[in-house]
Amino acid sequence: MKVGYQGEERSYSHRAVTDLFPDALPVGLATFADAFAALSAGAVDRLVVPIENSTTGSILEVLDRLADTDASIVAEHYGRVRHALIGLPDAKPTDVRQVLSHPEALAQARDTLSARGWEPVPVADTAGAVRLVAERRDPAVAALAPSDAHHRFGLRVLLSDVMDRDHNATRFVALAPGPPVVAPDHDKASLSFSTAHTPGALALALTELGLRGANLTRIESRPGTTAWSYRFYVDLMHDPGRRGLSKILEPTPASLEHLTLLGSYRAA
Repeated sequence: MKVGYQGEERSYSHRAVTDLFPDALPVGLATFADAFAALSAGAVDRLVVPIENSTTGSILEVLDRLADTDASIVAEHYGRVRHALIGLPDAKPTDVRQVLSHPEALAQARDTLSARGWEPVPVADTAGAVRLVAERRDPAVAALAPSDAHHRFGLRVLLSDVMDRDHNATRFVALAPGPPVVAPDHDKASLSFSTAHTPGALALALTELGLRGANLTRIESRPGTTAWSYRFYVDLMHDPGRRGLSKILEPTPASLEHLTLLGSYRAA
């Protein structure tokens, strides 16, 4: 089985693939657009993408693509994220002037980088940032990446645990082609919906979900298809299996419009 991810080998997404699918062949893609396109085209059988981080929140580019893809969430995985500052073998932290990494990783260490006077430079991927450091051979340039990423290019960890919050972790989801399938042990679901543009409409929708037994673990609003309209993305826990999910979604709550089930899976 081929499992796609955005990035290069030794990135956090690559690590999530090997944790979720240890026997699969990981396939790195340059961008999230490329990754979703590969799943749609059948070039990969599954796709693993980050969906939220405990420090910076939702990965909005991924979230916005979920409702528009012909695939569903089939699993989730939480990965601890401990960034390391990686540089040339003879470099020192005091030599560093620029730090390359994925924009999300840089955001997770924004205050730390600023305090040290390091200029954040966004690139496509954390592991790719390490490769760029090796190619540039400049002691003033370092990468923010997983600590084991330095092995590929003969570099060195200059500092460990370079992030703003010690609890820093990323939630990944695995996508498979086709509509959601609710297995007997599934107790978590992701869905999207909109509401009427009237006072209290969202509060009514959330109340109705709660009264049906949904335990909401996350809610996010994103722009809708028309100006100043919004679509809501929700993760919720429910009693296991199809019956447990049906209690919440059947019949469709009257307060929810354009309801889409994005995935059914077992909570990590």
